[in-house]
Amino acid sequence: MGLLSRKDAKLISDPLADNNPITIQVLGICSALAITAELKASIVMAVSVLFVMGVGNVVISLIRNIIPSKIRIIVQLTVVAALVIIVDQVLKAFAYELSKTLSVFVGLIITNCIIMGRFEAFALGNGLWRSFLDGIGNALGYGVILIIVGFFRELLGAGTLLGYKVLGDPIEKTGVYAFGYENNGFMLLAPMALIVVGIIIWVQRSRNKDLIEDE
Repeated sequence: MGLLSRKDAKLISDPLADNNPITIQVLGICSALAITAELKASIVMAVSVLFVMGVGNVVISLIRNIIPSKIRIIVQLTVVAALVIIVDQVLKAFAYELSKTLSVFVGLIITNCIIMGRFEAFALGNGLWRSFLDGIGNALGYGVILIIVGFFRELLGAGTLLGYKVLGDPIEKTGVYAFGYENNGFMLLAPMALIVVGIIIWVQRSRNKDLIEDE
């Protein structure tokens, strides 16, 4: 018998494809627009949300039977805020420049609709292991979109990936720049992130017609 049953495996696989929190549920769009101009920032945000959702779902599941229903939202906010503070302090200690780049957006993880939605819709009604898998699955689905958007925005907007020049030197006209290629500065602006996400949504729905909503 494998580590995961088919039902448990779907908790991870579904958010990566046909139930992606960004492209299908349309949640967490703000951070997808705000911090994806650089691939490194996208990766760090994805890992941060992975930690917060994985641990947060476990904590909420553990205490779900003792949380008074009238204050459950406050309790959920307290849990996610504590985890976000941990992430913020770790970033400041080990990646200070990157923490300044992400700045307020790390704090806004607290209000990320994906996290609060999974606390409310899943962790409050399921056991520790399934809640952990649900948190990891949705965080991975969120992170994959951020990384894809960050990859194309940095590559096409600055000609770099993780800060390294991969297309050549635009000043010395080496690499693809020798053939007249120029970076598209518009890719570094927030509206282009929305366009890239839109293209991902279009590709996803063109591959799976069942995702297309009936008019």
